[in-house]
Amino acid sequence: MSNVLELIIFAGLAAVVLYQLYSVLGRRVGRQPEDTAADNAAVTGPTPTPALDAPDDDGVGLTGLPAVKHRDPSFDLSRFLAGAKGAYEMIVRAFAAGDREMLTNLLAPNVMSSFEAGIAAREADGTTETVEFLHAPRADLERAELVGDAARITVRFLAEFRSRSKGPEGEAVDDKRTAELWTFERNLKSRDPNWMLVHVDAAEA
Repeated sequence: MSNVLELIIFAGLAAVVLYQLYSVLGRRVGRQPEDTAADNAAVTGPTPTPALDAPDDDGVGLTGLPAVKHRDPSFDLSRFLAGAKGAYEMIVRAFAAGDREMLTNLLAPNVMSSFEAGIAAREADGTTETVEFLHAPRADLERAELVGDAARITVRFLAEFRSRSKGPEGEAVDDKRTAELWTFERNLKSRDPNWMLVHVDAAEA
């Protein structure tokens, strides 16, 4: 991977913001410091498949992370995870703020459709929301796979954040803890280095 998801807020900021996210998700940085014992049990993912000692030139027999690395030698898992963590925070904040323009550049159409429905429902209720992360989210590799030319990396996120909402019934503050699996995808044959969020699933906390 080499740089990351790009953000477009205003036309004048497009190049700068998009390049920033490109560098974040295009190369990720490693596992986070240990959380509490309960957190550790919740976020520990399966051990990545070890690389074979002598794969053939076509990478036949390689699966999981080694297959992705064989097809894209520049891929760095630790940098990817750091970028994924940054993208997670940006997407959660953008969803809370109802920032459709930013989300469109980070999400695959199917995920954007789900996020759009949530934003529209909140707007219909006359509610606004902001999010503040209480701690940096934790990001761990859950699995990696190569499907044709598409690399898919699933990351397990554990996060704690404070949601502040305002609506017709007044203000509310809610501290939340979430565990989710986010899958990012990139076509390794494409010159576009960006990874898109293609699937979101709940995980056991």
